[in-house]
Amino acid sequence: MSLDLSPRPGAARTPAMLAAQARMELRLLTRNGEQLLITLVVPLLLLVAGTRSGKVVDLGAGRPIDIITPGVLGLAVLSTSFTSLAIATGFERRYGVLKRLGASPLPRWGLLVGKVAAVVVVEVVQLVLLATVALALGWSPAGGVAPWLWLVVLAVLGTAAFGSLGLLIAGTLRAEATLAVANLVYVLLLVGGGLIVPLSRYPDGAQGLLQLLPSGALGEGLRTAFDAGTVDLLPLVVLAAWAAVGTALTARTFRWE
Repeated sequence: MSLDLSPRPGAARTPAMLAAQARMELRLLTRNGEQLLITLVVPLLLLVAGTRSGKVVDLGAGRPIDIITPGVLGLAVLSTSFTSLAIATGFERRYGVLKRLGASPLPRWGLLVGKVAAVVVVEVVQLVLLATVALALGWSPAGGVAPWLWLVVLAVLGTAAFGSLGLLIAGTLRAEATLAVANLVYVLLLVGGGLIVPLSRYPDGAQGLLQLLPSGALGEGLRTAFDAGTVDLLPLVVLAAWAAVGTALTARTFRWE
């Protein structure tokens, strides 16, 4: 019996390449201290401060921890799928990393899938950690599994919406501009995007606009889910629409170099 020891050059199977790309993206994401600050430390600080936020910000009727926790969960989705993804991709594009990876056997769509997979892993860790801390602080979500199932649905839609917008920015602007725009949008949506503070606390004229933003739709959807165990149709439609528009624009305008 003879052994065939001749080399067999060629690309690995696509699932194996996708898994390897996702692992690399995850390592790069977790090694960045600035992005870890945005994705984990800031939401945790806001969550802990939420136990006393009623004395600083008018969150309306109810316990501050019950009102602010869903918003902090939404902020975790925003920070990872939009801000971190946009900044990392923008600088990879500037330094030619995307161009070089685009010449590898892995299809270009596979590079984006690897990035999204890494984002999803980070978000799962974020949401589990934040929910655990919130429960330890006395958070009382609606009973049953329905709110948690809605959390998964809204997190998926929110990731699709914010992720597509993050890639849109990273694929069209220079890296420095991407850094500035991503951080500016993060701060604006955190302060006045309807994520942390319920829409009912905003002026009447602003509520209609905010509920059409992905931040307002995500925040209000999560608050409704954990308060009543269900979600209105509008937040789902808004997030799906932003995801569809962002994906279409990104596919048309994304530049690899």
